[in-house]
Order: sequence, then C-alpha cells, then structure tokens
Amino acid sequence: MFGKDNATNGSKKDTGTKTSVASAGGHSLNSIVKGTAIEGTIKANSDIRVDGTIKGKLYCDSKVIIGPTGRVEGEVRCQNAVIEGKFEGVLEVKELLNIRETATVDGDVTTGKLIIQPGGIFNVTCKMGSGAKQTLSSNSQSSQPKNQNQKTEKVA
Repeated sequence: MFGKDNATNGSKKDTGTKTSVASAGGHSLNSIVKGTAIEGTIKANSDIRVDGTIKGKLYCDSKVIIGPTGRVEGEVRCQNAVIEGKFEGVLEVKELLNIRETATVDGDVTTGKLIIQPGGIFNVTCKMGSGAKQTLSSNSQSSQPKNQNQKTEKVA
C-alpha cells in the first residue's frame, strides 16, 4: 500500500517516509520540559525525559528519565529508569533503576537491578531480581514470606 503511493508520487515523499520511520526507531528522545504539567496516560516507544510534572500513568518501552525538576505521581512501567527528581507511586522497571543523589522516591518499586547514589531518598517497598516481575503480576503475594526481597531504605 505505501510502496505504491511512494512510487506514484515520486522519490521526495519516499525519502521523507523513510526518514521519519528511521528516526522513530533510533535513539529518539521525548521531552516534557519544566513548566509543563500533564495528567493522564502517556505511552512512548522511545526514551522519555520528564523535567515537568506528570500525574497519571507512563508506559515506556525504553528509558524513563526524571530530571532534577521533574515530578511524577502515579504509575510508571519501563525498561530502564534514571530518577533525579521526585517520584511517588508504583514504579516497575524491567532492567536497571538508577536513583541519583537529588532523587526522592516513595511508593512501591519492582526492578531487576538497583543503584542508589549517596543522598538519594528511597522510601519504598522494593522487589528485586528475576522473580520480582512474576510476584508483581500474580495476586498471590500473601502466600510468600513477607520479608522476601522487600526493602525500605533511606540513603543519606
């Protein structure tokens, strides 16, 4: 369908189509700048940086970066995350969660791996490792020992 249209309309449109498809699959970065507030559900295929405010749900197939002025309240599900600002809610990171020295994180966290830099505030219920995702997905949490892979920490 698209191949026929591009062939009929000339190579300029074809080139534009290839460029937009290539940039969407590359290292694109979505950005919510300081002073911007969004309420609702956001879905992103590529990295997203938040320097403004989000209240709601953020689903990202790549990396979520919450900058020093960023604030997210709600639910975030992503591949990797770097938090420098404030997060409150439910955070599910499939691979690596990096809490920077300026970060404040409150809520429920599930992650594969965790880095907390000195000064980062991490007041959460945390489930880590390969079994953490399965535990979060099932409703049989009460059948497991209460202290298994759960932490509440404040790193000063």
